[in-house]
Amino acid sequence: MAAEIAQQTNDSRQLVPVIQQVVANVGSKPIAASADAGYWSAANVTDESVTGVDRYIATGRQRHGEKVETVSGPPPEGASPRELMAHKLGTAAGRSIYKTRKAIVEPVFGQIKERRGFRRFSFWGLGYVGQEWKLFRSGWSPQTVWAS
Repeated sequence: MAAEIAQQTNDSRQLVPVIQQVVANVGSKPIAASADAGYWSAANVTDESVTGVDRYIATGRQRHGEKVETVSGPPPEGASPRELMAHKLGTAAGRSIYKTRKAIVEPVFGQIKERRGFRRFSFWGLGYVGQEWKLFRSGWSPQTVWAS
């Protein structure tokens, strides 16, 4: 629905623009959006331009196989945006919704890297990389050309 190239070291400033791009591409806001810890910022959960989108953004990394207790009841009074999101993700409903990322989003990266052989961009520069990404999304795959 939306994809973009950015030069920031993490994705913390990318979630709201991508949701806005989804709205522009599809014509309506998504019901929900989930994002990994790289997208965490208080702004991503409080930005009013995406009000109505139920956001599930990891607040930190979790080790593989680490057990996390399910929380219940309301979040603590006076909780920060991070604490509110951690509480939301700790509920049974929040955990259920967030874990669907593993089946919906993560396989796409594996397919791009392994099945389509896209490991790195062929061009330099944000403009060229953005054009290459748009070509790739349209079905183009990089080809290895050997010159003798």
